Amino acid sequence: MSILEELQWRGLVADCTDTAELTKKIAAPVTLYCGFDPTADSLHVGNLVPLLALRRFQDAGHHPIAVAGGATGSIGDPSGKTAERQLLTKEILDHNIASVKVQLAKLLDFETKQNPARLVDNASWTAGITFLEFLRDIGKHFSVNQMVAKESVRARMEDREVGISYTEFSYMLLQAFDFMVLCREQNCELQIGGSDQWGNITAGIELTRKKLGRQVFGLTLPLITNTDGSKFGKTAAGAIWLDPKRTSVYKFYQFWINTADADVIRYLKYFTFLAKEEIESLEKKHLQNPNAREPQYRLALEVTVMIHGEEATQGVIRASDILFGGELKDIPEWIFNEIIGEVPTKEIDKARLDGAGIALVDFLVHAGLCPSKGQARKDIEGGGVNLNNVREASATRVVTAGDLLFGKHVLLRKGKKNYVVVTAK
Repeated sequence: MSILEELQWRGLVADCTDTAELTKKIAAPVTLYCGFDPTADSLHVGNLVPLLALRRFQDAGHHPIAVAGGATGSIGDPSGKTAERQLLTKEILDHNIASVKVQLAKLLDFETKQNPARLVDNASWTAGITFLEFLRDIGKHFSVNQMVAKESVRARMEDREVGISYTEFSYMLLQAFDFMVLCREQNCELQIGGSDQWGNITAGIELTRKKLGRQVFGLTLPLITNTDGSKFGKTAAGAIWLDPKRTSVYKFYQFWINTADADVIRYLKYFTFLAKEEIESLEKKHLQNPNAREPQYRLALEVTVMIHGEEATQGVIRASDILFGGELKDIPEWIFNEIIGEVPTKEIDKARLDGAGIALVDFLVHAGLCPSKGQARKDIEGGGVNLNNVREASATRVVTAGDLLFGKHVLLRKGKKNYVVVTAK
């Protein structure tokens, strides 16, 4: 398949300007770009679709540019937003760009000699332009009538309570200017982005035609939503970030494991580089035995390895096994620390575990797993209590400092799913 045919098979084409001409154009290597505004010091899973599409083009021999919005990010894109963004300082934007650059290196190949990816900051070509120069040289090519007809602008204008500021209204001109500059300076002929960027992309195509007399192209990718209509990448706890300090590797892995059956094949096409034949094989297995959830495990494996690496991924897989009763023998402390963030925790004075220690029945009550000593005895004798994932059947068992994992923790489980980590301080 050609790159365009592959994107279409994966369901990754929302809109395209002049498909026939673009097909001819990309028969040979072209330079293309995708922009992102550094509104945070981490990308989130919603950023993956366009950036992975950029990598797909790179793998097909094309020349990708990732454009960091040091300029546009200081204003904020109104597309898809119901309220104006908080304006960020240059210092914050610079910090965010530096942080995101590390994550981009996991998605794009900046080292290959054939067609290395490039990261540029649009602040580098806007910094020396005065406001009057921009209005005279760029603004005159835009019709306000056409700008207000764009979906991203019109939707905000129709909301009388929120409206749209002149600052955000001007965003379209800056993004269009990016495309023209990249075409002029880097021979960039294609811009890709989410479907909410269609108005900004077509504005850039028009500006490039008027200023440079050149034909350039736009390709948008669908904005991802779950089958139930909910926003992709959002959970009750918030966005799923690529930075493990914001979203733990364990939670990241579990996010993909919990993909609904109705979404999982679609997400394998969107978020992995698995071949058509392999995805179709997983789809067939899923139809035959959906309870095995094989596509979900493969999706979680592929994406987590891509973002966090093989070692961290294998670690969270083992942590997941532990929470289903797996052995704790020889487990590294960093893997156990992943568990601590996912289950309730309770502290205990370490002195209570010294010497003879504390009765397990008292320990269960202290941890909050049992309401009384009597209930604790019943649960133990009924075989429902595990200490460090080992079943305890004796109500006379005591817990001592020798039971502490890494000299700090005890993992308690009652039944199949009720866990508590007790930490000695």
